[in-house]
Amino acid sequence: MSSQHAKAPYYFVPGPSKWPVLAGASLLLTMIGASGWVNGYGWGPIANIIGILALLVVLYNWFGEAIAESEGGLYGKRVDVSYRWSMSWFIFSEVMFFAAFFGALFYARVLTLPWLGDLDHKILWPDFAAQWGNTPAGTIQPFTKMGPFPIPTINTALLLTSGVTLTISHHALRMGQRGKTAFWLAATILLGAVFMGFQVYEYMHAYSELNLKLTSGIYGSTFFMLTGFHGFHVTMGAIMLAVVLVRIMKGHFTPDHHFAFEGAAWYWHFVDVVWLGLYVVVYWL
Repeated sequence: MSSQHAKAPYYFVPGPSKWPVLAGASLLLTMIGASGWVNGYGWGPIANIIGILALLVVLYNWFGEAIAESEGGLYGKRVDVSYRWSMSWFIFSEVMFFAAFFGALFYARVLTLPWLGDLDHKILWPDFAAQWGNTPAGTIQPFTKMGPFPIPTINTALLLTSGVTLTISHHALRMGQRGKTAFWLAATILLGAVFMGFQVYEYMHAYSELNLKLTSGIYGSTFFMLTGFHGFHVTMGAIMLAVVLVRIMKGHFTPDHHFAFEGAAWYWHFVDVVWLGLYVVVYWL
């Protein structure tokens, strides 16, 4: 047991906090602004941006308080277990989130597509072939499907490599090698940033050269929703790891007391696994 665990109270209970209310208000303003934005109101973008900035300020201060409590020795073994369960359920909710999109893709490809191509629908769309990526003539603009080479395959190698560098960093932290921990963690963040750079280029290529857009039927909507939300999760994971890197450089964590690192690592490995599913189902099949 670490010295922090030894001097911690039986179970730390924080006092009343203003941050949950402020976070809820910021999210409400963000969504109101987004609703106004998509409906063409001039105040929509301004309200949306203000809400996002307010939420970032709230999260910065809220997490800052939690970090101060942890470094102050208030978090014992029971709080550590509570955090682990919380992160586990959060990742489970993310699994269900992606399961919904994978389910939509399965329904469209395996159930709906053969149904639209059967004999009963030949009267409506006589030239339609029940192949994924095909659309009835005249319904949407023609587009080219996205293949697995070269960018998706490069991105797969980048994420798999980032999982290895993150594991090396974790082992270094457990051995008390702070410099090695920071180096390999920084390498992980860099690999994530390169991944996102390639994905931005891929989207630009899809829109400008393949005419593949979010409006390109069920293929376009499922492609951009799955890969786009995954990219968002990569960005959030990289931010988490960047915060952990700053904390490491400040001297936080010990070999047996570093759940912030572990929680961010769990999330990053989850993002890696989701990408492997995307790479096979979206780009190859």
